[in-house]
Amino acid sequence: MEGQRIRVAVPMRWGDMDAYGHINNVNLVRMMEEARIAGFGVPGGTGKPGMDPMVDLFSTVPDGTQILVVEHRVRYLKPLDYRNVPAQVDVWIGAMKPASFDICYEFHDPVDGGICVKAATTLAFFSVADQRLLRLSPEHRAELARYAEEPVFRS
Repeated sequence: MEGQRIRVAVPMRWGDMDAYGHINNVNLVRMMEEARIAGFGVPGGTGKPGMDPMVDLFSTVPDGTQILVVEHRVRYLKPLDYRNVPAQVDVWIGAMKPASFDICYEFHDPVDGGICVKAATTLAFFSVADQRLLRLSPEHRAELARYAEEPVFRS
């Protein structure tokens, strides 16, 4: 796969830190969401206008379609210590299946650049009216492919 990664800065909040001085595992999943939104945007009709995402993959999803989290996978390689500067997070598209796709993440320590966490989120488009998953359209598949690289995890 010959895609490209998107690097986003995700702030670490004081409250994200646990007693050991690093980002708590539960709060890291929230940071995955922040990285995903900063990189690829929000579904159309949600929130108020603000800063544009690096790549706008989700605002064109039709009305009545939700983008749902199917699964998170997280591998902690070393602690992501709290710092008063944002973590640097690479996001890209991993595996694409007929009705789902993975967003992959690498969290880098903002000071030494080391990789602290590798993770993936599986997302799917869901029809509210039909109460079923939707297949990825050729247009969405082509757009996702621009940011596709090897997945973080092998199934």
